[in-house]
Amino acid sequence: MSILEGKKHLHMIGIGGSGMYPLAQMLHSKGFYITGSDNNETETLAAVRKMGIQVCPIGQRAENIEGADLIIYTAAILPDNPELVAAKESGVPMLERAELLGLVSEWFSNAVCVSGTHGKTTVTSMITTILKTAGKDISAYIGGKLPLIGGSGCIGTSDTFVCEACEFKDHYLHLSPDIVVINNIDADHLDYFGTLDNVKKSFITFANKGKTVIANFSDPNTRDIISSIKVPVISCGYDKSCDWYADNVVHSSGLHTEFDLYHKGELFTHICLEIPGIHNVLNAAAAAAAAFMSGADAEQISRGLSVFRGAGRRFDKYGEVNGITVCDDYGHHPTELKVTLKAAMEMGFGTVWAVFQPFTFSRTALLLDEFADALSIPDKCIITAIMGSREKNTYNIYDKDLASKIEGAVCFEEQDHDRNFELTAEYAASHAKSGDLILTMGCGDVNKCARLILKKLENRYAEHQS
Repeated sequence: MSILEGKKHLHMIGIGGSGMYPLAQMLHSKGFYITGSDNNETETLAAVRKMGIQVCPIGQRAENIEGADLIIYTAAILPDNPELVAAKESGVPMLERAELLGLVSEWFSNAVCVSGTHGKTTVTSMITTILKTAGKDISAYIGGKLPLIGGSGCIGTSDTFVCEACEFKDHYLHLSPDIVVINNIDADHLDYFGTLDNVKKSFITFANKGKTVIANFSDPNTRDIISSIKVPVISCGYDKSCDWYADNVVHSSGLHTEFDLYHKGELFTHICLEIPGIHNVLNAAAAAAAAFMSGADAEQISRGLSVFRGAGRRFDKYGEVNGITVCDDYGHHPTELKVTLKAAMEMGFGTVWAVFQPFTFSRTALLLDEFADALSIPDKCIITAIMGSREKNTYNIYDKDLASKIEGAVCFEEQDHDRNFELTAEYAASHAKSGDLILTMGCGDVNKCARLILKKLENRYAEHQS
């Protein structure tokens, strides 16, 4: 029997987190009474309130769990969190977020679980967009906001569930996938996995939980594990030997990309994308394969991908002031930064500014040289203070350590979060010129800095006009 059976009041510690928000949406839609708490006021938390979910005053307190008959928490919650301590002492059943998502995946006979070190949110969003625009009443769990579904989670009436599957601490091993998508495999979360080989072993275990695997054969690390996968594998990539392959790729000015998609050696459909980067061609091929297996035809796949404009915080345009474009991107691993920044440099802007917020001290320390290499791509680079999240700075690593490895990079060595963003935004807004792109990057809250930059630009040019 599921632990959810018979439960009425669910309390979610950290309800504003990117992994908790879609679950809150889904469980709320199922009729559960939800309460939640968080330490930070965010746009996501505002969206939770808008759904009619009761959010406790900012800050986490033992009394917030009162009345709940199931308490849900995330791995990001520190052990001394007062609500987590009170929950353990209360004897009320508890579920970690990944465990809960695993239970949700069991509700469906076609769980499409999208994994990979990079691109999970984009591919999950693409598949969701294709199937929703094709009129299929699917359910979805996405790590970013998708305007089409009004958030990052939805519950439908069909047996299809499109789900982002995260490898962090092996969380995706709780899922019950039918179709497994593997975008790529890279050295990440090494504070947990230790080595790339251990990351690969984890993906092998996850792949073998599925009934079918859709794998990116253009990624060497993914190809390395194919022989260890015991279920049928469908290949995607650029090579014409793949089951699904992209050919005749044409990049136009701005965000537009077109290509022909082939299936089993025959032209399947022509795809027009309105999102930048060669990596998104591979993302689209994988999404098309998964959508096809879930009942979409060629015309529906082409149409769905043509209307897709990206998930929230994936090269998300926040605005333009006096010819200066401000965008935000969730990329936080060196590989992600490289493909996004290379795409940005090919888009015809005068000067490309990257404003990067490192996330976690361990990742910054372990991949310091790789970050420096990636952040040397743009014309200008600003490094904000590191967002430690669940970690304490036992690595003795700071923003200046990264900035010192990037020629011309700027950082302010101000560790107060709000003050650091203020200084960063002021510098970017006062130095950028018409025709420039300012791209904030990171998986923390650097999007707040993007909005601050935009506001300062608006104020700056309003003053010039008055």
